[in-house]
Amino acid sequence: MSILIALAVLAVALFLFSMESIPLEFSSLAVVCLLALSGVLTPVQAFQGFSNDTVIFIFTLLAMTQGLAATGVVQIIGQRMAFFARFGHQVFVLAMMGVVATFSSFISNTVTTAAFLPVAIGAAQRAKVPRSKVLMPLAYASMLGGTVLLYGTSTNLVVSAELVRRGLPGIGVAELAPVGLPVVVLGIAVVVLLGRWLLPSREGKPGAEGWAMRDYLTEAVLSPDSRYLGKPLAEISEGLGLRVLGVMRDGETRSALPSYVLQGDERLVVEGKREDILRVKALQGIELRPDVRLSDAEVEGPESLLAEVSVPPGSPLVGRSLKETLFVERFGLVALALHRRPAIQRLTKLQLLKRTREEHSLSTLPLSVGDVLLLRGPRQRVAELAPGTTLMVLEGHEYEPPRYAKALLAVLIFLGALVVGSVGWVPLSVAGLTGMLAMIATGCVDARTAFRVDWRVVLLIGCMMALGLAMEVSGAGKFIGDHVARLGAYGGPRSVLALLMVLTIVLSAPMSNQAAALVVLPVALNAAAQLGVDLRPFAMGVTLAASCSFITPLEPSCVLVYGPGHYRFTDFFRLGTPLTALLVVFLVFAVPLVWPFHAGP
Repeated sequence: MSILIALAVLAVALFLFSMESIPLEFSSLAVVCLLALSGVLTPVQAFQGFSNDTVIFIFTLLAMTQGLAATGVVQIIGQRMAFFARFGHQVFVLAMMGVVATFSSFISNTVTTAAFLPVAIGAAQRAKVPRSKVLMPLAYASMLGGTVLLYGTSTNLVVSAELVRRGLPGIGVAELAPVGLPVVVLGIAVVVLLGRWLLPSREGKPGAEGWAMRDYLTEAVLSPDSRYLGKPLAEISEGLGLRVLGVMRDGETRSALPSYVLQGDERLVVEGKREDILRVKALQGIELRPDVRLSDAEVEGPESLLAEVSVPPGSPLVGRSLKETLFVERFGLVALALHRRPAIQRLTKLQLLKRTREEHSLSTLPLSVGDVLLLRGPRQRVAELAPGTTLMVLEGHEYEPPRYAKALLAVLIFLGALVVGSVGWVPLSVAGLTGMLAMIATGCVDARTAFRVDWRVVLLIGCMMALGLAMEVSGAGKFIGDHVARLGAYGGPRSVLALLMVLTIVLSAPMSNQAAALVVLPVALNAAAQLGVDLRPFAMGVTLAASCSFITPLEPSCVLVYGPGHYRFTDFFRLGTPLTALLVVFLVFAVPLVWPFHAGP
């Protein structure tokens, strides 16, 4: 019975994680709650993941990487990438991917992508290379770098912790390198060689910063003296180049027919390019109202600036609306329009057009990671967003200089914490906590910025450790492992390893890399036991496969570049599929060479 309950909870987890409209933190905690309520785990077992030494270290590691970003360590290297553009586009992408993968070997891939994103955009612009040819390789390089060292991604850390909990040796600091380094080299080579044909070439006109390629959602209302009063809707939709998706009046959605006569008390939900949105803003008689407005003097003054910003992972705005966060009062900026990933954009349109007494509006819709806002306001207010922890400025503003004087100190503290924790002088959690406090005390990063980590990742890892424990305690892992092991009778251990890697990659789309690895790991270990082979190659294979899922843009690093790169969902499938397939084939043969199925005495 416990097996059925555990598998049912696993199915519920897959469903919850696949629903973009459900917050990740809700899904994670719901899994823990179900495991405790069903009796598969005791309350102590269900919550013990949150006190795990590795989970605490992951939190401090994320905080310390904020210090590396704040002191300009990444920017110092990244700003020199444009030098390679003089040798051609391919050389520029190759150099950028090499630098990013190197940093990602030590730092979380999501943090690396976030730190390099503004630099890569600027370097691509100076090198006259379309950003769509640069940003996807940036995200892929950060993911590839996570396969080299233990600290490259939280997936490696949580798998190592799970192995230790099961009485097995954890993953060594450089244990993955013999396979991880070839994976990085092969992955970069594939992206550089195939990217020139498979990557899209989308870029705006010179000086337009590429904004014109992006569709924004916004809302418009007519002023009391508008010349559009009593006129058909066609005069707005055809004359302004905007797509009117719906007309909201008296709490109901009315058909946006071209012949519909405007009466002045409607709210129009419109979609259009950046230039079309700004044209509306400049007209008399029609106003954009996605958010509370500042005075014209504040918004349109000589120091006013138009900026495009993205919502990064870990932002306190994720899951909250502009209205709920008092966006205008807090930031002094007006949100003119919103752009989302195509799947969410379609959902947003449906939400805005839904008939309900409490009308949906852009200011009441929860923000998601990767959302892009078109903001208008004083230059100084935009400058205050420069740390990029709440909103990441993509266009329209040069960042304030980081604390370069503290860069070397930040590097020494970061490396010192990793070394002290790795050699076992103190526990990892203590080493990480000491390093984080040292960065704050020495002024490398302020406390507020250091604690702006992606708490959802910490929650997810703690909760998925509980699900992994439930798979073990209930016997569900052994049950699935027994069935998977039967494949070994036909193709041997290598075929089972291949199947487990593919399963990990498939699950990483709806669940995240860490969650997929923790779900498949108990299955892999039980399958290895049934086959009578060493457990190590199966554990390492699952760990590496979790970092080799490039087919969808759902991985956080890909989410960050999705909007700024003007990508479509199919762009990742087109390049990510051959990249993932080649790496899986390589891993199936390379993993048993480094970790043999039949280990020696």
